[in-house]
Parts: sequence; structure tokens; C-alpha cells
Amino acid sequence: MTTTGRVSFVGAGPGAADLITLRGARRIAEADVVVWAPSAVDAECVREHARADAELVDFSRVTPEEITDVYRRAAAARQVVVRLHAGDAATGGGVQEQHDLCVRLGLEVEVVPGVSVVAAAAAKIGRELTQTEASSTVLISPESSELVSEFAALQTTMAATVSGARTGQFVEKLLQGGYSETTPVVVAYKVSQADELVVHTTIAELESVVKQHKLYRPTLFLVGAAVKAPTRRVSATATGSADEPLRAARPTRWSRRAASRIATRTDEPIPAPAPAVPTTPAAEPNPAWTAVEEIQQSVRKPAEEPAPKPKLTVVAAGKPKPPTVNASTSTPRKKPARKPKRSAD
Repeated sequence: MTTTGRVSFVGAGPGAADLITLRGARRIAEADVVVWAPSAVDAECVREHARADAELVDFSRVTPEEITDVYRRAAAARQVVVRLHAGDAATGGGVQEQHDLCVRLGLEVEVVPGVSVVAAAAAKIGRELTQTEASSTVLISPESSELVSEFAALQTTMAATVSGARTGQFVEKLLQGGYSETTPVVVAYKVSQADELVVHTTIAELESVVKQHKLYRPTLFLVGAAVKAPTRRVSATATGSADEPLRAARPTRWSRRAASRIATRTDEPIPAPAPAVPTTPAAEPNPAWTAVEEIQQSVRKPAEEPAPKPKLTVVAAGKPKPPTVNASTSTPRKKPARKPKRSAD
């Protein structure tokens, strides 16, 4: 509880419960009273952050005088009040009048900005609203603005929240301002929520699109060349995607493992496999594996030593040379027989 009471005008974002800022979520958790409109702000955003004993006030079911009484009670009892607004509370939603009223009542007042509906819609369609070649300014036009024609004369990007029942009048003002019938328009309804609707159309077809989808509530319209839908490339093949180039199939680890098994040494040629002997299909070996085994055996087997050359024995004429024995053999050399001694006659 504060010393004077506090009112926080919190931008709850475009509608999704997870698009509220951290500061906005903390202010809801601190509030004694939460004023909100279930049709504009997701109920989950309030249930997830509000205290169990907080007072919840449906803004769509009370009068402006009753809202003023809530502020007065907060000033007298030093309560903390949160007034939730869809989108960004700093750029729309009638915050200024209530802000000045709370200041006059002596309350502490703050404005917590949020994600605007315009930003959420631009993010949804993936277009930059301030492209230099199309538009450098975004004009946010209120629903009851009489300056739509003057804004249209600038030929810039326009963001306007218009009731579906007044779409025809809005189209007339756009054409009077100088926009052509082919000017792109994006219809954005409940962006980021479960039942969101985003449609690309033109000024000429805008009224019929609104009637087709039965958009009677206030709807955001983005008008201008910057919101034109991007041209999608057409794929040359029926199975390929335009945004996804075709890629060659990469070898898997299984194919690499199989290739490594049959890999051979590059410095030795692969011999031609021997002709297969006709056998039964069950006993026939695989020629590829047979070739591999032969190569492996040839690699493991050491090279055979060449046979020693025979030595030539030269015999002189008239005198036979005794045979020689190789030193490497183990057979002992034979001694020549002794000559018998001559007896003296």
C-alpha cells in the first residue's frame, strides 16, 4: 500500500497473454484493483498475474462515473489500481483524460508502455512499415478522425483502427485523399490471439472483405505500399520448395562405415577377380569380399627371397680340383686320402 494511492495505466499488448512486459506483469501482481475489458485483453493475462484477493472490474460493464469512483476510492484508501489497455497505453486508448483525472485526485500516476497492435500486425506479415523506398513515416489515425483524407494525400503508410460498420466511409476518405484503388491494405483483427485474422487486400476490395469475415468490431487497417505482400518465387520442380534450394544427398555414417570396410590401399592395384566356379547359390561367395580377402593376404604375406644362384666350379685341365663345400652347410669337409708310402727295395 502506498502513501497516496497509485494508478498504473498498463499496455497489455495486442492480446496474447505472453506479450505483456515484465513491468506490466509486476504492476498487475501488486494491484488491489484491476480494471480491464475481457473483449480486448486476454483473460489469461489477468489470471496469471493478479492476486487471488484482487478486485476485478470489467470495464465494458461499468459507466465512466463508476470508474471515477474507483479512482476516488483508491485515493481515500491508498489502494493500488491497474487499468489495463490493449496494445500500447502510451499511444492510444483514451488514457490522457483518465491520467489527468487521477492527477487531480492526488494519486500517483504512471504509464507502462506495451507492444502496440500496429507493431504486432507488422511483425505478423513480416513487413517493415518505414521502408525508405515506400514510406518513411507511419501515421496512426484514430477511428473518428476527420483527417483521413489529409493523411492519405501524403501517400505514406497509414494505420487506422476503424469499426467494421464504417469501412465504407473509410474507403471513401482514402480515395478522396489520393490513394488509388489498387493500394495494398492489410486487415488485422485480434492479432496474436487464438482467433486472429490477417488478410491482404486492396482499397477496392476492403469493404467486401470486411463483410465477408463479418468484422463488426474495431479492426486495424494498414494502408500503403509498404504492406504489400512479398512476391513468392515459384519452384521449377513440383516437389521442391521455392525458398529451399535442392541439396545433394550427404553420405550417412552407415554408408561411410560400409565404404571403409571395402577400402583398399591406393598404392597397390586391385587384381581382377578369378572366374567364379559354378556352385549352388547358398555356397557362392561374394566376389567383392573375396577380392578384399585376397588383397589383405597379399599385404600381410612377406615377399619371398629369390633363390640363390648356383656357383660355378672351374676345373683346370689335367688337374681335377677337389670339390668345395659351402660354408653355410653343416656337412664337414672330407679330407683327401693319404698316399701309401713307398717301401725301400
